[in-house]
Amino acid sequence: MKIVADENIPYVREAFAVLGEVVTVPGRSMDPALVKDAELLLVRSITKVNSDLLDGSRVGFVATATIGEDHVDKSYLADRGIAFSSAPGCNANSVGQYLTGALLALAEGFSLDLQGLTLGIVGVGNVGKRVLAKATALGLTCILNDPPLARETGDPKYRPLEEAMDCDFVTLHVPLTREGEDATYHLADAAFLQRLKSGAVLINSSRGPVADGEALKTALDEGHLRACVLDVWEGEPDIDVALLERVFIGTPHIAGYSFDGKVNGTRQIYEAACRYLGVEAAWDPQSLLPAPECPEVTVDGRAADTLHTAVRTVYDIRRDDDAMRGLLSMAAAERPAAFDRLRKEYPRRREFFNTVARVDPPDAALMAQLEGVGFSKGQSG
Repeated sequence: MKIVADENIPYVREAFAVLGEVVTVPGRSMDPALVKDAELLLVRSITKVNSDLLDGSRVGFVATATIGEDHVDKSYLADRGIAFSSAPGCNANSVGQYLTGALLALAEGFSLDLQGLTLGIVGVGNVGKRVLAKATALGLTCILNDPPLARETGDPKYRPLEEAMDCDFVTLHVPLTREGEDATYHLADAAFLQRLKSGAVLINSSRGPVADGEALKTALDEGHLRACVLDVWEGEPDIDVALLERVFIGTPHIAGYSFDGKVNGTRQIYEAACRYLGVEAAWDPQSLLPAPECPEVTVDGRAADTLHTAVRTVYDIRRDDDAMRGLLSMAAAERPAAFDRLRKEYPRRREFFNTVARVDPPDAALMAQLEGVGFSKGQSG
């Protein structure tokens, strides 16, 4: 059995070798000739899976090692009887870690005290829930907006969009959809941005087209938005560098790129493939995981920026921003390949739970914050 896989899926050969012959290629290089004789197709978000790719192929199972599914024509797969699986929640903690770094960087950059400020979370699925937990640990009051969940549960904790838009920060964690009452394409358009409170900060780590790039530039230029953090961009990999010049933090679609999150995705699609094939899942990545680069961190319980210091030690979001801004000095024709290269060659980033945090001298409240954003608890000094 031939299995074609995106080469950026970690441990994909180790996981799937017992199921068949694994051929790995760059995600943007997948074409009809390559997948024609494959029975299993394993992708990430940069591969468009549709009739153009699969017509005339033997593919009977498609899996994406991502939580997003907008790059897959699921209606086409269903009509062809092709099984499909994704990896819901695989990198939710990674995105929560990214938001933690972004919020602390914003607090530092604009001299803000996060305690008592508000965060509107638009989309409260796997990712939104992780963001809620970490933002609450940072001291933010969170307003939740998720119309589908509000209708499904009737839970009053899900508030109207207008309440979320009245927050100091608004972060988007929605799927990209273009039809229906909850369509999210250009959700953050000019009208949306003007309805945000003056001086608000917008963060988008969901999908690029959820936010209208032209409207973002206008809102930033007019000063209605205090700042913007973007991990996702319209037109990837050929992004709008004029927008990159304006944002406070810009990164190359890597919020969910923690090594732990990507391995979770591999495990989830491997188990789905085993179910499809009717075989027992036996592969366990645990023994393959490398030791964390930062197994422990000890911070000064008396310092004002202790929490930010601990976070930066494990994940410094400004390094990703610096790497992204390298695109600004390149010729336009070189930028798309460079954007993809930033993702393909992204440094291994481990999640906070791999690091034991210690506070010296002891401070119970600070330790609770460190645990709240995801660090493991160590013996304080």
